[in-house]
Amino acid sequence: MIRYLIVEIVLPILVFLFARSILKTLFSSGRGVRTRGQAPPRDAGIVSGGELKKDPVCGTYVSTALSVTRTVNGEVVHFCSKECRDKYHVA
Repeated sequence: MIRYLIVEIVLPILVFLFARSILKTLFSSGRGVRTRGQAPPRDAGIVSGGELKKDPVCGTYVSTALSVTRTVNGEVVHFCSKECRDKYHVA
């Protein structure tokens, strides 16, 4: 009975899974496949790095390069959007 299970069920399943993994490797086009040590692709429109400032209205952090700014009492204040800039009240 155990021999039947191994020979007729388990062994064919293992052979099928092995063959499928080999074929998948051979015929993969490389889309979405990264090798170890390879950096993920970057979006050209996203600026990385730089200083972050906290939006005083909503509390999110925004890059100084992409922020909406407003000068208040001689100090530059950074906002995440025009809506937050318009909501800001000077105390």
